[in-house]
Amino acid sequence: MKLLKTLTAAALAAVTLGTVPAFALEPLAQEKYINDRLIGARIADRVRRECPSLDARIFYAYSQARALKRYARDKGYSEAQIEAFLDDRQEKARIYAVAEDYLTRKGATKGNAESYCAVGRQEIQNRTIIGSLLVAR
Repeated sequence: MKLLKTLTAAALAAVTLGTVPAFALEPLAQEKYINDRLIGARIADRVRRECPSLDARIFYAYSQARALKRYARDKGYSEAQIEAFLDDRQEKARIYAVAEDYLTRKGATKGNAESYCAVGRQEIQNRTIIGSLLVAR
């Protein structure tokens, strides 16, 4: 019992002094804010590629990408962790699949540019993250 109290006190002291993290970071693949924005960026990219009347707000998208990276660093993720996540082919495939599923559920169909345009216009009108990355030509 005394050993348990000593270990607990030592662990609390280490956390308080900052020698160990106060909490463990969840894997980047499970971090909702980051994943939602990456998926939104992929959706906006697909819309702008398929819809001839919509384009990307490129400078805004780049600023949002930098802000998202800063957000991850501020949460405690290292540059190496961030880069490994962004370079991971399985994670990229997962994000792409979620984006494609979203587009399909919203009515976008391959070969039908107008269906992508309709999704994009709705996102712009609804002032979503996706819509914020798009602009009418």
